[in-house]
Order: sequence, then structure tokens, then C-alpha cells
Amino acid sequence: MRCTVILLFANLLAAQQRVVSLAPSATEMLYAMGWGDRVVGVTKYCHYPPEARKKTQVGSYLRPSLEAIAGLKPDLIISDPTTTRVTLPGVAMAAIERKDLAAIEQSLHNIAKAMGDPARAVKLAGSMRRDLDAIRARNAGKAKRKTMFVVGRNPGQLTGLIVVGRDSYLNELIALAGGQNIFADAPVSYPKISVEEILARQPEVIIDMGDMADTDAVPPGHLAEVRALYNKLPTKRQRVFAVASDIFVVPGPRVVDAAREFEKMIQGKP
Repeated sequence: MRCTVILLFANLLAAQQRVVSLAPSATEMLYAMGWGDRVVGVTKYCHYPPEARKKTQVGSYLRPSLEAIAGLKPDLIISDPTTTRVTLPGVAMAAIERKDLAAIEQSLHNIAKAMGDPARAVKLAGSMRRDLDAIRARNAGKAKRKTMFVVGRNPGQLTGLIVVGRDSYLNELIALAGGQNIFADAPVSYPKISVEEILARQPEVIIDMGDMADTDAVPPGHLAEVRALYNKLPTKRQRVFAVASDIFVVPGPRVVDAAREFEKMIQGKP
């Protein structure tokens, strides 16, 4: 009897053929584990891989369309903590997390379990862990460079600043790439800060994607504008980078790419 129940449960999981993803990270995880063909609906923020852009859009995290989702007749809906909760009778649900690297890895396992093939998550998680460990090992004996990553601010100004703090996967990536996040002691994951706090902490490396509405590419001239903003500050010599890519804000398999980019910026020559 027990074996029969297990087999029925396994068959139910394996039947997830139509999946709606309500988070870019979930979409990337599904494709990375080979289930892109089962994705029938995504949010308007699901940009990667390019094939995902061709899927039916069902709204955003905060405003998913229940009507659009229902019309796709999904077997499974995947969401994260920022998503407005959507439920449909008889449709399975899976949740992912985004807080830190451990949560991202667990999310892979959550999705793979819901899709009926846990081994795919084991393989991908192992590959990601090896790549991140290699980056950590390369930088283990190097001096830590004081780093600040600005994820939000008012356009064209050094006001409304939001940076990476503690308890976030970005803080972990900065550390393994050889950086010392100067706001790692903040009480929240993404604190609001002032210019005075920047001056007090004297960052050596400033990474800024603060006023980037589009995460596809840094527009021409934007880097010069960003450097001009920070060069007005009476700080020590620093390296300033402007970035605009989903790899820095989508906690999925491409966190490895983000770590490599952090390593280049933090360890690069002035």
C-alpha cells in the first residue's frame, strides 16, 4: 500500500507540464534545469533566457493577472516572497526564497521536487557551489577592499540611496569576490543611507546600479555621469562602476556570473 501511494505521488509530481512562473529567479531556475518547454507564463520582468520573453506575460510580481494565469490552465504556479499570492483550485503551488545563497540553493530543490525530478537540482546546485567556491578560494588570501553596492537612488543624484547590507546574497557574493561590504553591519538587508555615511566609511570600490530602470545594458555616457556624481565627494581614491544587469538582482543560477563580475570590479587595477 505504501509503495502504491509513493508511486501515485511521484506520478502526480511528474505531471506538472504547464508551469506559470511569477518570479524571474524561478523562470531562470526552470530553464537552467531543463524545464523551459514547460513554462507557459511569466512576468514582464522575466528577461532571461531570451526564450522566456516569448512566453505569455501574466503581469508583474505585485499585479499578476489571475484571469491570464487561469487562462493558461497551469498545473503549477511558482512564486517568491515579493509576489502577490495567487491560488487556483486544483493547481499546485511552489515557493522560492531569495534571502541568501543557502535559500537560493534550497529554492532549486523546491522547484525540482515540485517538477518531479529532484536530481536536476542536485546537479545544478553542485555546479554552482563549485564555481562559487573557486571564486572564494582565489580571493581568500587577498586584502579585502572596502566596497559599496548602490541598488537604488534618485536619478542623477546622491539622494535616496539604498545599498546592500547584511543578510543578503549580494553581501555574500561581495565577500567571496574579495570585497568588504562597508554596510555589512547595517540592521537590514537593504538600508537607506546618507552621503555623510559614505564619507565616514570611505569606500575603495563603488558599484552603482541605483537609477537604472532598464537592466539590459548601461546606456552610452551613463558611466561618466555616475563617476561625475561620486567624484564630487571628498573621498580617497576610488574605483566607480555603473552596472545594469539582471545578474545582480535576480537570485538564481546566474549569481555565479554576478560573483565573477564583482571579482573583476573589486580586484581589477585602478
